[in-house]
Amino acid sequence: MENVSVDYDRLLKAYQSLWMNRRLWQKDLSSEDILRATIQRDLHDELTHPRLRKTPYEKFFMASKRIFESSLPIEDKLHIQRVYLEEMENVKKM
Repeated sequence: MENVSVDYDRLLKAYQSLWMNRRLWQKDLSSEDILRATIQRDLHDELTHPRLRKTPYEKFFMASKRIFESSLPIEDKLHIQRVYLEEMENVKKM
């Protein structure tokens, strides 16, 4: 999957179909940047009250389960999971 061209517009729509109530607004950003920023917010559980937040590992597991149990095409599942994995690596560095 390293040298494969990724259609981030399509992935962003696929991601939004999994989390329908999630707002993906960010003016002047590419689809890739919006997707990555949204996944970062998810891993940090920023939409949850601080006392109720889950760890990034718990959020990663929950997202992985949701992705693979979805009806998305396998290619989209793998690409979204790949972005989650890359962003999880960034979280671990913090």
